[in-house]
Amino acid sequence: MYVVKTTANQERAVANLVAQIARKDKLDIRAILVPDVLKGYVLVEASAPEIVEQAIQGVPHARSVIKGASSFAEIEHFLTPKPAVVGISEGAIVELISGPFKGEMARVKRVDSAKEEITVELFEAMVPIPITVRGDHVRVLSKEEAQR
Repeated sequence: MYVVKTTANQERAVANLVAQIARKDKLDIRAILVPDVLKGYVLVEASAPEIVEQAIQGVPHARSVIKGASSFAEIEHFLTPKPAVVGISEGAIVELISGPFKGEMARVKRVDSAKEEITVELFEAMVPIPITVRGDHVRVLSKEEAQR
């Protein structure tokens, strides 16, 4: 794995252009990874750094290849998906972003990390009815537990 330094927020554009060049020139580039948490860098799997250097030649926003190779162990944490409920805690204020209650505000009552679901109570409801939704169907508005 080799690390390509890029202009910030241009990682995907660089990755797409490198992939096109690799296909066109039949370069031995096996994988390209653009982790969201790694701003300004693109990870490229290739057999030699010269191949990566050749692939980024003339690519706008691609600065350079950082010397030395990275091991799989160093980048493994980018490959494992994070649960959708990470960062959501009981008492947090959330907005539902999909489903029949889209746009509604709610308070988190319970978080089930195993199933990646949360149980919420809608603010606008006449009777407080707990509703269970997937963790990726909400956007956290306020993490601190607001007073009732």
